[in-house]
Amino acid sequence: MKGHILIIDDEDQLRKLLSRLLALEGYTMHEAGNIRSAMKILEKEEISVVLSDVKLPDGNGVELVQTIRSRFPQVETIVLTAYGNIADGVQAIKNGAFDYITKGDDNNRILPLVSKAMDKARLQFRIRDLEKKIAGKYNFDNILGSSPEIEGAKELARKVAPTDMTVLLLGETGSGKEVFAHAIHEGSNRRQQPFVAVNCSAIGKDILESELFGHVAGAFTGAVKDKKGFFEEARGGTIFLDEMGEMPVELQAKLLRVLEAQEFYKVGEAKPVKTDVRVIAATNRNLEQEIAAGHFREDLFYRLSVFQISLPSLNERKKDIPLLATWFIQQFSPKLNKRLAGMSPAFLQALQQHSWKGNIRELRNVIERAAILTDTDTLDVSSLPFDFQQGVDSASSSLRLADMERSHIIRVLAHVKGNKTKAAELLDIGLTTLYNKIREYNI
Repeated sequence: MKGHILIIDDEDQLRKLLSRLLALEGYTMHEAGNIRSAMKILEKEEISVVLSDVKLPDGNGVELVQTIRSRFPQVETIVLTAYGNIADGVQAIKNGAFDYITKGDDNNRILPLVSKAMDKARLQFRIRDLEKKIAGKYNFDNILGSSPEIEGAKELARKVAPTDMTVLLLGETGSGKEVFAHAIHEGSNRRQQPFVAVNCSAIGKDILESELFGHVAGAFTGAVKDKKGFFEEARGGTIFLDEMGEMPVELQAKLLRVLEAQEFYKVGEAKPVKTDVRVIAATNRNLEQEIAAGHFREDLFYRLSVFQISLPSLNERKKDIPLLATWFIQQFSPKLNKRLAGMSPAFLQALQQHSWKGNIRELRNVIERAAILTDTDTLDVSSLPFDFQQGVDSASSSLRLADMERSHIIRVLAHVKGNKTKAAELLDIGLTTLYNKIREYNI
């Protein structure tokens, strides 16, 4: 089906004629003789396009446009006006209608007009679905972990999210600062506006000012036209400044002005630009030490740190490793076209004993590597880097050897295409022994 259309008109004959005409084009049709019944259909069905008469028994179609636009913003409305009554059509468009047509005079226009309105509605529904998907991905419930350390950080973030307060996120590299910033944005009243993430350490110091605040044509060599900066791109929304400790001191003064006056100067421009943007900053550095060393402005630090959230490192929340590892396995399994059931006890023990300098990002990379290397449905220590396998206790060592033996037998069987006699020869064991091991390891 090409989409759902609702026709609102109290003239039965005209309503059914239009319905039949559009149904022949493949649209799913719905009919209503008044506004009350039309609103019930809109609430029940996913209507994309509405065709509405101006004069209805219980209201005015021109005013109805505003109601539909406010309650069902993805729906496009085409108003059916009486002959010569252009004023109704013009007012309908001002109210948010896609267009208007004159009854009985624009039969040649109706099909292409409905098609264009349907295309626009489909795009708006796709955008809506994408926004829902993004919002679902970054809400607080999807920040994995049940340890007291991460739960405390989430609770603080939930409380500050609905406000416009500047937030400073502190934590080691890879501890999830950008995920928290996204979740705070999605939990705010700015969620429908842009979220712009900027890694201050990834942009050269000589161009960071232009990237943040933009520039005008002729401001410097190569500036051939005006350019918007990240603060303009984030207008009405949130800008996330990651690695704030890397920002040059001379640029910090300009950021302070944005926080205090909600305005900035483009490079080469003498007139300030007003902005409305929420700032979330993050750093893995000790800013108080950076202040003492003269690398960070004290006044900017106090302005940024009104509300601080310290994110725990993975080493501080090892209780969450099984949950995080399981989630990553579930993510990589379909991407790699594998059916991964989980991980062996020895594999999990190795993860728990490791010192995670790269935090969650490092854990993700380790699980992805293991998922690629494994030939079984269970991740075992043989698929981990060698340094992870050091220090696994003796009880787990025997298990680790069993895991490795099982994995090796599976590889050999795959190599000989299931021929157990050849496999036994290559493994240098008897055929009976091979069958016993196949039963033991449930191969």
